[in-house]
Amino acid sequence: MRQIAIYGKGGIGKSTTTQNTVAAFTSMGRQVMVVGCDPKADSTRLLLGVKSQHTVLDLIRERGEEEVGLGEVMRQGFGGTRCVESGGPEPGVGCAGRGVITAINFLEDLGAYTGDLDYVFYDVLGDVVCGGFAMPIREGKAQEIYIVASGEMMSLYAANNICKGIIKFAEQSGVRLGGIICNSRNVDNELELLEAFCERLGTQLLYFVPRDNIVQHAEINRQTVIQYRPDSPQAQVYRELATRLEQNTRFCIPTPLAMEELEELITRYGLMD
Repeated sequence: MRQIAIYGKGGIGKSTTTQNTVAAFTSMGRQVMVVGCDPKADSTRLLLGVKSQHTVLDLIRERGEEEVGLGEVMRQGFGGTRCVESGGPEPGVGCAGRGVITAINFLEDLGAYTGDLDYVFYDVLGDVVCGGFAMPIREGKAQEIYIVASGEMMSLYAANNICKGIIKFAEQSGVRLGGIICNSRNVDNELELLEAFCERLGTQLLYFVPRDNIVQHAEINRQTVIQYRPDSPQAQVYRELATRLEQNTRFCIPTPLAMEELEELITRYGLMD
């Protein structure tokens, strides 16, 4: 069983990319569990075809941990995907990262990590790598990290910061970076910029996902592209991404860029004809 954490700047399309990739895996016959580590509880909505599901924290608050069963927090989504949302605290109260810690421990105690699982994906909030949100990498729950990014400056800034977090926990947990996934925003020289960025980090550009409005159309229908238009070119893109991830054997401890170096890199490619 491979446990994988997906990080990236908020709004970069991390959850959408994760769910479409997971749907591709299930269409390939893989058994997958997705653990949403975002208080918005939107990490599984496309797989489930619903606005949201009951979260671990919500149910524990309502009834107490001893009264909540695994079947109440884990729902079956597209292709048999096992879907869990950790949830978060009431607005303005408590630490949202605690929801991640509570949810993962709760799932372990209830035996959710069964031997037939091929993959567990942790969809982690934005670019936050401290506290509870760092648990998938701090305590070795996830062995592999993939970062979703684009050619936009703040996206690369977030990816660079996440790499700093990986370095911090690499020795104690053994976590490694498996690569960058570009969720294209069609900015100038995006592919070239991401390739240069990855080279500086010492990692690989695992896959370049082209921008296609069919992704938004599928989201409006609360579906992944794999379900919405399985024969479309974009569905094939996610299948190729899943295959690339499954075959990946290149993992590293990254070497983040200094801020000045990162800005110089972005400026140089942004000014290219």
